[in-house]
Amino acid sequence: MDWNEQLQQIIDYVENHLQRTEEPIEQEDITRIAGCSYGFFQKVFSYMNEMSFAEYVRNRKLTLAGYDLKSTNMRVVDISYKYGYDSPTSFTKAFNQFHGVSPKDARNEDIELRVFPKMQVSTKQEYAWRLVKKEEMRLLGKIKKISCVNGNNFKEIPAIWQQYFKDGTFSKLVNLDQGSPKGLFGLCLNYSSEAEEIDYAVAVIGDKQSDEFEEIVLPSVTWAVFDCKGRLPEAIQNGWKFLNEEWVVKYPFNHADCPEVEWYSEGNSFDDDYLSQIWIPIEEDK
Repeated sequence: MDWNEQLQQIIDYVENHLQRTEEPIEQEDITRIAGCSYGFFQKVFSYMNEMSFAEYVRNRKLTLAGYDLKSTNMRVVDISYKYGYDSPTSFTKAFNQFHGVSPKDARNEDIELRVFPKMQVSTKQEYAWRLVKKEEMRLLGKIKKISCVNGNNFKEIPAIWQQYFKDGTFSKLVNLDQGSPKGLFGLCLNYSSEAEEIDYAVAVIGDKQSDEFEEIVLPSVTWAVFDCKGRLPEAIQNGWKFLNEEWVVKYPFNHADCPEVEWYSEGNSFDDDYLSQIWIPIEEDK
């Protein structure tokens, strides 16, 4: 389940508690639906929606309180407690800040109140992404040093894959693959800013002993996994372009001490629906 689906479930949960059950919105419930810590969810929500989760809930409460004042004879004190305010005074202050009028004046027919509608989560994104927690992974693969000067890595990495297809390395790795689902990894290791070089590895999940391939161990970590649909190498290169220009700049989370990973599924890599992925290791709040 990706973040859009989880967010929609949380939005529906909020509305159900505000409009039907009239029960408090519990952090434990949000954590369970989101599949991560409450603090981490708050960061994701703010990143995706440019407002805090608390602000969204507050705006919905005050919108619904306005409906109650206009359409019922409920007392202000009862409405304030209905929406979780400690006192009518704190509710009146928040209501005035949001609507620009007091709760008492809001009942006037000529007064227009502000409406903050329920959020509707779009299911269409250029890059769908989700968080995946994985235990330590042992990979077997080949490592080669490549230059990043003037973007040479964008040329050298596809050339490495072509070479491995021709010399049989690709087939050998596929036979060693113990992943589920099966697929090959591309890893950028040991970046040197001075030399502008990285070690690039092509590898699979496997625990067999091999004199031909090196062992690469990835620690237990949470990954932000981005789906890149389309033929290679354009799909994966466009995914990195998106991440470097937009996602990495705005994303408020810390990068874990682990290499970034590309993952390539089985199938025809020249197909328009081919799936490749970019995995970014994330330090999740405890």
